[in-house]
This record gives sequence, C-alpha cells and structure tokens, in this order.
Amino acid sequence: MKLRIKNAELRLSPAQTSGVASENLPFEIRNSKFAAAFTLIELILVLALLVIITSLAAPAMANFIRGRALDSEARRLFALIHAGQSRAVSEGVTMALWVDEKQDAYGLAAETTGQAGDPNAENLSMDSTLQITVLHSGLGAATTFRNLPAIKFLPDGTVDENSPQKLQLTDSAGFARWLVETRNHTGYEISDTQN
Repeated sequence: MKLRIKNAELRLSPAQTSGVASENLPFEIRNSKFAAAFTLIELILVLALLVIITSLAAPAMANFIRGRALDSEARRLFALIHAGQSRAVSEGVTMALWVDEKQDAYGLAAETTGQAGDPNAENLSMDSTLQITVLHSGLGAATTFRNLPAIKFLPDGTVDENSPQKLQLTDSAGFARWLVETRNHTGYEISDTQN
C-alpha cells in the first residue's frame, strides 16, 4: 500500500481502500499540530552537533585573530620604516626609528639640534598582547636615539651600518615576525623566520 500526503493528512488512496473494511484502515493524522514539527530529540541532536563544531573551530579562530594582530603590527612598523627613509631623502636629514622595548612602543623622529625637536615626530604604541625586541649583532656600538635603540636612516636613504639588523615582534603565544635588514643596507623586510 502506498500513502499519499495531502494538506497534513495521511490517507490511503480510494483505489487502495476498495474492498478493505473501515476498521482495518491504518492510522490517519489530520490537521495535527505535530504533523510538521521537530521532535525534542531532533533539536537536541542538532544543538549537540553545533556545540561540537563550534568547539573545534574556536581555537583555530583564536589563532587566526592573534596572527592578524601580529601581522598588522609588523606591516605598521614596516610602513614606518619606509616613511623614515622617505623623509630622510626628501628632507636631507638623518631620521631615527627608535624602539622602547620596556614600554612596547616605537616612533620616528628627525635628529635635530633645535630645542623644539621634530614637529613631525611620530610615537606609536603596540597592542598589549605583543612585545618588540631589538636584535643587534654588529661589531660596532649600537645606534641609539635618546638612549633607546634606534634604526638610523641617512640622507641618502640607506640604513646606518650600526643600526640593529633585526627587530622581533612576538605575541603572547610565542609566534614571531622579524623585520630583517636587507644585505645592501637599503631597508628592511618582513620575515616569518629569523634568518
């Protein structure tokens, strides 16, 4: 026997009921409020699946967001390096990109002898989950600006030979990005590895 569903009713077709006593007909559902609803068990199973999927995806999303903060800060520092080089060339002055490791801040200023200092100086603070470290591996004395480690850009756009070779940005989970000086001392590049 085949059943036809029409307007939330289960009925046997008239051709199939011919010759069958009315007391032997199967159960019928007519306009019942439960005919088109989900059962409690079905709802609990769907919610359980959503919880499992969310618990698997949450750690990956947290790492993605944390990595975005690290990449964003590396790009911001990289942009400040380019701004320092551009100002050094266009204004014909030595520019210093200083780094305060204890305060997790950095900035850009011209080396001026005036009392007012550089009116276009920039001071930036980092995200609280990140830390910056200056890695100097040169033989000479490290370059400083106001007693802080600094990268100096000369008026010809090159990097001073005593400037730090690497800057390391690290997040709270230990992931890091490096800004590494290029071999020809013309700038820095972002790297995922220390080399």
